[in-house]
Amino acid sequence: MWLWTVALLVVSAIAQRCPSYSSYSRQRHGPFSAGAYQLSYQRPAPACRTFNSSAVEGAIGRMQSLIKDPDLFRLFENSFPNTLDTTIAWKGFAANNSDEDLCFIITGDINAMWLRDSANQMQSYRSILNSPEDDIASLYRGVINLQARYLNEAPYCNAFLPPPESGIAFSPNGAGYVVTPSYDNRVVFSCNFELDSFAAFLEISHDYYNATQDIDFFGKFQWIAAVQSLLGVATDMMEPTYAPDGAALGSTYTFQVSTMSFTGTLGNFGLGNPTNRTGLVRSPFRPSDDTSVFEFLVPANAMFARYLETGAEIMDLLPNAPRGLARQMSDMAASLRAAIDQYAIVPSPSDGQTTIYAYEVDGFGGRILMDDANIPSLLSLPFLGYLDRDDPIYQNTRQFVLSSGNPWFSRGPVISAVGGPHIRPGTAWPMASIARILTSDDDEEIVGQLQELVSSTDGLGLIHESINTFDQSRWTRQWFSWANGLFGQMILDLAVNKPGLLARSFQP
Repeated sequence: MWLWTVALLVVSAIAQRCPSYSSYSRQRHGPFSAGAYQLSYQRPAPACRTFNSSAVEGAIGRMQSLIKDPDLFRLFENSFPNTLDTTIAWKGFAANNSDEDLCFIITGDINAMWLRDSANQMQSYRSILNSPEDDIASLYRGVINLQARYLNEAPYCNAFLPPPESGIAFSPNGAGYVVTPSYDNRVVFSCNFELDSFAAFLEISHDYYNATQDIDFFGKFQWIAAVQSLLGVATDMMEPTYAPDGAALGSTYTFQVSTMSFTGTLGNFGLGNPTNRTGLVRSPFRPSDDTSVFEFLVPANAMFARYLETGAEIMDLLPNAPRGLARQMSDMAASLRAAIDQYAIVPSPSDGQTTIYAYEVDGFGGRILMDDANIPSLLSLPFLGYLDRDDPIYQNTRQFVLSSGNPWFSRGPVISAVGGPHIRPGTAWPMASIARILTSDDDEEIVGQLQELVSSTDGLGLIHESINTFDQSRWTRQWFSWANGLFGQMILDLAVNKPGLLARSFQP
């Protein structure tokens, strides 16, 4: 105990000498890259990093010999380790079980843990995770266990505060919010119900099991109960607005707040727009945290279906799982796929004959034809594993998404990519450029997107949330860990599938 106390004091003393990364990442630091863009070095000093992984450092070293362009390597060198370098706010164990790993990960410049973001932040390292003994395996287990706790305590909510075991005090959010069901603001940071939060929990579970085959882990703590919790909510959120006799039904979830933004609250006294019975799950909020117009959000339902399938495979292997639970998961996944095929495949506005996926539908014939940069998106469906990238309806959808027909495709001399209403028209999201690379087999398309990513960081050498398409100095969020990790993940994917592209020059 004495040694543990001393260790905590040493860590605390080091932390006090470390600069705030929120401020540090807004400034340029040498040594600068040797390329024309002279990108800043943005990694904290080793003593100031929130987690050190030999596997991650080894991957960075290996990539240095593959990536020939100095600016591209600097962007990878900064981005890939960003989650571990800057966002592991706390790692420890549950108060009531010293074997239960817990890990609290912030998004970057927001001191809260989003279910979606934290799963995706860890996804960056799935290609270097091999066994339960790997140095990052305990982070995976900690995130899964903490997400399971949150899903059991407040399954309609999307972002959370640190657990009591951490001793960290972050300020709660949500003043003036009226949400059903109520929640504890000592636990919850924000309570936007977003279906992709459920999908993200199942995704990180799949990633950990797929890499380690550690099936025993899923039967030990709160994972089974969390799956039961999310299935119950998903079933409730399938309910329509009207009963068969026409009577208006209530909703298990409502959300209201006074806001200057149309996308910040749900209309109709917190209910959102009416929906019909379709077999799809309502998602009142998008992965951008903006409200949906029509609440059957197609990419979120697709992602949920895909990871229910693999989650069912895990559940089926657990001897202590309730009987029939794996079958319930696989049946729901099949039902969601059938409902997407029935309600979300619609005529393309380009010719009225080819078909594409709608972004949102309501089951009454209402549809939104667009895409948003945040994943899950229509563009990202092959990356999520929902379908093959050669699927003809996906290819039609991709052509629409990457055209001026998509109201949120932002074009300009700096960068051209999908954006979204979370910021404003005329801003492109690098995350969408990365998703475009991850779903393409076209070398020149990939090279063009890499060129735009390397040249549009405003010299900081980090992946921003959004960038003005005509002025790279106008951007949002210099510290957005998920987008940085996704960039690193994409580069590692290219190293396996198209290593020759990493030998190219990306100089102007």
